[in-house]
Amino acid sequence: MSHRYVFKYIIIGDMGVGKSCLMQRFTEQRYKSDLPHTIGVEFGSVIVDVNGEAVKLQIWDTAGQERFRSVTRGYYRGSAGALLVFDVTRRATFAHISSWLADARSNTNPHAIMMLIGNKTDLDDQREVSYEEAAKFAEDNNMLFVECSAKNGDNVDQAFLATARKIHEKVLCGILSPTDPDSGVQLPAPPPVVKPGGGAGKGGGKGKDDKKCDC
Repeated sequence: MSHRYVFKYIIIGDMGVGKSCLMQRFTEQRYKSDLPHTIGVEFGSVIVDVNGEAVKLQIWDTAGQERFRSVTRGYYRGSAGALLVFDVTRRATFAHISSWLADARSNTNPHAIMMLIGNKTDLDDQREVSYEEAAKFAEDNNMLFVECSAKNGDNVDQAFLATARKIHEKVLCGILSPTDPDSGVQLPAPPPVVKPGGGAGKGGGKGKDDKKCDC
């Protein structure tokens, strides 16, 4: 399927908050509870409709362990959207969001969209962070906010698509430009040029009408 733009996302947050499960739920529409912890980074992509245009989301799922943090920071650069995930049943993961946000703001485009995600709402009876508290943090820090559940799929699409719509708006306004390598927005690669005789690029076969270039 062809697409108009490519948007780069990163997913960050503490280990065990469900970052990989969120990416799998969104990109593959399935949930696996025993996904191994990410080592370094993992990658997923999907083409979605954003304000009437096809957009490919390139999603980089980063490890939450502290020992990988210096490595994963290198993937922040050139991101148009950052999804900062905490577990609503573990207050410590919410307390650490300030540190993750500082990392994201220091290493991404200043116009990148920040989305705060409270995951695991299916465990509401174990909740340690209220919706109101997280929403206030997001408002104070100019972030979008949504609660969701990777397990049952509630609001997962909204988290990714609301971020994409905000990025798209900034592209249309000229705030984020595909010509800026740090914007996190790209145009799709052009199709390969097919030479006469059916060859595409280097390695293409010669047709009987091919002529040697004199330049």
